[in-house]
Amino acid sequence: MRAGEEKAPKPIVIDSFQFKADRDGYLSAASRSHLYLLEVRSGACEPLTADSGRKESLPAWSPDGEQIAYVSDPMKGPEQTGIDEIDVIAARAGSTARPLLTTWSPNRQKLQWTADGTRLAFLHGAEAKFNAYIMDGLAVLEVKSGEVRRLTERLDRAVLSPALAADGRSLEFAVEDDGNQYPARVTLASAAIERLGGPMVVHELAAAAGHTAVLVSSDRAPVEVHALEAGQLRPLSAHNQALFGELQLGSVEDISFRSRDGTAVHGQLVKPPDYVSGRRYPTIVWIHGGPNGQDDHSLELQGYGPPLERQLFATHGFVVLAINYRGSTGRGAKFARSILADWGHKEVEDLLAGVDYAVGKGIADPARLGIGGWSYGGLLTDYTIASDTRFKAAISGAGSGNQLSTYGADQYIVEYNAELGPPWRNPALWLKVSYPFFHADRIRTPTLFLGGDKDFNVPVAGGEQMYQALRTLGVPAQLIVYPGEYHVLTRPSFLLDRFRRYLDWMDKYLKDKP
Repeated sequence: MRAGEEKAPKPIVIDSFQFKADRDGYLSAASRSHLYLLEVRSGACEPLTADSGRKESLPAWSPDGEQIAYVSDPMKGPEQTGIDEIDVIAARAGSTARPLLTTWSPNRQKLQWTADGTRLAFLHGAEAKFNAYIMDGLAVLEVKSGEVRRLTERLDRAVLSPALAADGRSLEFAVEDDGNQYPARVTLASAAIERLGGPMVVHELAAAAGHTAVLVSSDRAPVEVHALEAGQLRPLSAHNQALFGELQLGSVEDISFRSRDGTAVHGQLVKPPDYVSGRRYPTIVWIHGGPNGQDDHSLELQGYGPPLERQLFATHGFVVLAINYRGSTGRGAKFARSILADWGHKEVEDLLAGVDYAVGKGIADPARLGIGGWSYGGLLTDYTIASDTRFKAAISGAGSGNQLSTYGADQYIVEYNAELGPPWRNPALWLKVSYPFFHADRIRTPTLFLGGDKDFNVPVAGGEQMYQALRTLGVPAQLIVYPGEYHVLTRPSFLLDRFRRYLDWMDKYLKDKP
C-alpha cells in the first residue's frame, strides 16, 4: 500500500438474528467476544473459547481457580434470543466447555460462586414477552447436580449485583423498592431474606476478603464508595463532597396520588431551593427511561435517568415532577407488566394525574407546564403531547413516535416479536402504539428533539420523523443531532450543550423572563 493510502474498508457480513446493539454497532462474527487466559507474569495470552458462532462474556473464577463460569450466547434464531446459557470450563487452554443451564436473560447478569465452589449464584429474568418489564431475580445452581433454587421469588422486587457475604453462607444484594434501592441478605440454606439498613440508594456491591463495598448515592450527593458492615454504611470516598457542599439543591419529597382509573401512583416532587409556599411555579414533568426502572432518591451524573436533570431544572426556578408511571419497577411485577402491548396509554394517564395533583396542591402553574425525558421518557413525551395540549413546551430526547418504523432499525427485536408480534401479524396494534406520528396533527406543543447519530438503542430517526412532522404542521420544533454519540452521551461538551439547551427551551416557553 502506498504512503498516504488508506486500507479499503470491508463489508460487514451479518448472519445472526439479533444484529444490532448500541455502542457495539452491527453484530457480525468479528464483533463476538471470547474468553482468553492471560498469564500476568509473562504476558502470554491464549484463547480459552474460540467458537465463532458464539459470544462469551461475564467470566467468574471458581474459588479454587480451576474453573470459570461464563455466559455463552449462541447468536442463533429467535428461539434463542432473550435466553442466557451459562457454561463452565476448566481454566486451561484446549479445555471443552460444559453447559450448566439456560435461563431467561436478566437486565444485568452477574455470576457469583459460593466459597466452597459447589454452587453458582446467578440472576434470572422473565419470559420474552415481559422482556421490557424484567425484574431480575436471584437463584443458585448446584453445579454437580444441576439443581436450581430461586431465592427471591417471594420478594416481588428486582434485585441486582449479588455478592458473597463475609459469612460464606449468604449472599448480599441490592433491592429496587419504591423510590429506594436498599441492601439485603439472603441465607443460602433457608432462602430467608433480611433487609440491611434504612432508606438509601445502593447501586452496586462487591465483596472480597470478608468485606463488602457498595456504591451509594442520595438526593443531595452523587455516588460514593461505602463499606457495608453489619447493615451499616461507612463512607470510604468523598470525591464530590466539597463540590456539593457549595451547592444549594432543591428539596425532594415523596408524593402519592390516584390515576384516572384509581391506581395508586408514586413519585417525587422536586422544589427550587428558594421555594415559597403558596406560590405557583412553572412545572416540568421529567420522565425516566426504561420503562424498566424507577425514579428514586439518588443523584446520578450519567445515564439517561432523570435525577441530575430534575435538580438542574429545580435550581433554575422550576418545580419538577418525577413520576413512577405504570411500567416502572419498584412496585412489583403486576405494576410493571400492566402496560404490556399497550404503550402510551396508562403511562400517559399516570403522568397527567401527577400534573393534576401538583396543580390541585397549588404548586404547579397550569398555564406554565412543560414535559420531557430521554429514551422511553422521550417516547412518553411524544405520546403525552399527542394526547393532551396543556403543555407549553416539550423535550423529546432519543425518542420515537412511529414505532412501526423501528422494527429492524433498533436493538429491540426480542421485545417487538414477543410482546407486539411482527407487524405483518398485528398491523393494527403497531399503528396504535405509533399514534404520536400518525396523529401528529393533534400536537400543539413546541418541542425540542435530540439524539446521537450513532444510537442503535433508539435511533435518531425517531426524533427526525417527529421533528419533520411538527415542522410540516407549523408547530415550533428544533432538532439537535450529536455526531459520534450513542444512546448515552459521553462527550463533556455535548453534555453541557444539552443541559443549556434544556434550560433555554423551557425558559423560552415557561418563563416571562428567561
